[in-house]
Amino acid sequence: MSNHENHAGCGCCSFSRRSFLTTGCAAACAGAIGTTSGLILPSHVARADDNNGNMKVRVLFALHAPKQAVPDWPNIGYNFVPIMDKTIEALTNGCPGIDFIPTTATGPEEAQQIIDADNNIDGYIVMQMNCWNRVVQTTLTSGKPVLYADFPYAGSGGFLVYTAKEVREKTPNFAFLPSGKIDDLVEAAKCFLLVKNGQSVQDFSNAVTNVRIERTANVGDLTCKEDKLDLLSMDELFEQLKTARLLQVGGAWNGFVKETKESLGIDLVDMPFTELNDAWANADEDQAKEVAERWKKGAVMVDNISDETLFTSAKMYLGMKACLKNHNACGITVNCLGGFYGNHIHAYPCLGFHELLNEGLIGACECDNRSSITMITMTALTKGRPGYISDPVVDIANRQIIYAHCVASNKAFGPQGPANPYTIMTHSEDRQGASLRSTLPLDYMTSTLEFAPERKLILFHQAVAVDNSLEDRACRTKLAAVPVGDFEKIFTQWDEWGWHRVTYYGDLKESVYAIADRLGWKVIEEA
Repeated sequence: MSNHENHAGCGCCSFSRRSFLTTGCAAACAGAIGTTSGLILPSHVARADDNNGNMKVRVLFALHAPKQAVPDWPNIGYNFVPIMDKTIEALTNGCPGIDFIPTTATGPEEAQQIIDADNNIDGYIVMQMNCWNRVVQTTLTSGKPVLYADFPYAGSGGFLVYTAKEVREKTPNFAFLPSGKIDDLVEAAKCFLLVKNGQSVQDFSNAVTNVRIERTANVGDLTCKEDKLDLLSMDELFEQLKTARLLQVGGAWNGFVKETKESLGIDLVDMPFTELNDAWANADEDQAKEVAERWKKGAVMVDNISDETLFTSAKMYLGMKACLKNHNACGITVNCLGGFYGNHIHAYPCLGFHELLNEGLIGACECDNRSSITMITMTALTKGRPGYISDPVVDIANRQIIYAHCVASNKAFGPQGPANPYTIMTHSEDRQGASLRSTLPLDYMTSTLEFAPERKLILFHQAVAVDNSLEDRACRTKLAAVPVGDFEKIFTQWDEWGWHRVTYYGDLKESVYAIADRLGWKVIEEA
């Protein structure tokens, strides 16, 4: 089962960001880093060989470099040093009796070298600073207690995927904490003292679990605004899906063509970058200027985006629209990052996806065909409501799941519904091109899901939209929501399903179960 770790990238190779650490490009971009290179530390930081009777815990910051040189979460150019500095200071001040020894590691090789040299270390904290640096797995082989923490909007993809695997396998020396509050990390780190006092690594893990649950914010008021749904019947839905077609540009994630056609009726059609790029090049320039001007006038702000970039983005929208017409398709999903970095396409499709979604069509990121078939099905069911693909972040400090991506519709209730404000900005990770931050409606029930035709499963959870985060790390649109149900359960499925989720406005639970019943599938509720 592929997940987003197998789909990352950087500016020096022609892959999406999620294949970054599976290529030799990772070494080229990060190879200059030593285990402490560039790390500015407070003068009071302890050493592993200090003979002061304190417990010794190594803090491994898993990242590409102290100052990020490649496009990835949180963003190119990001300086991690102040965050690392602040983290060590807070841990040192908040945990008397423990010495924290900071180190950076880019991946398993460096992590193993560090562990092999550790003769006086009692445990490890791994802070996931970039998404897919595999460090925590190596520390777990030490048998010593490991506390795994997320730096939100930076390492969250790897954190969720790697955590789910260890939770599912019940790794005894593994404990985890996803929080935007450093005080929560400090409280969890105090649990290392249990091991010093003779308790087991399982006792340590259990104690961190208790800290995590105790410090997870309360649910609060989940009263929602009224949202009247106008839905197709199951017969109407499946009749409409018989004519649905998805264009997959630049290499799809999953090969479930046969299973998708047999179950949902949707045709999956591969299309080369060249066809899309030709359509972009041949798009009507006067029409593109009109579209670009409309986007510009409709935005709350256009933040550091040139008219030329808007124009090329509008041509990409028109090019995608032409491809849909030529193939009699209702949806298109593009390996956008791989296409752009590999010079196969010459404009990001983000604003084009936005426009297609507003029209009741499907424009989907990263050639993610699992999310795309989910969107085709649910947009048809809801008579045009757009799905929102995201890379979620989970934060116990607010008991929230934050759905983050660099594109979204601004008509969450469908083409005829009200529009919400939007800002046009660069694509966040590389600060290039044009993408969009949609300020989505609040106090509504949302339904989030993924379809797996090859496994006959639907993954599903619900959450109440409560905020739009303006944090500058990670993707532009960030809808924060409070999950309905068991919050602890939200950590269990990411290794099986990958990072993406698709969110719809509306209480669609009954309909999701009706689709599953019609198909003979099962629903996995992830909260």
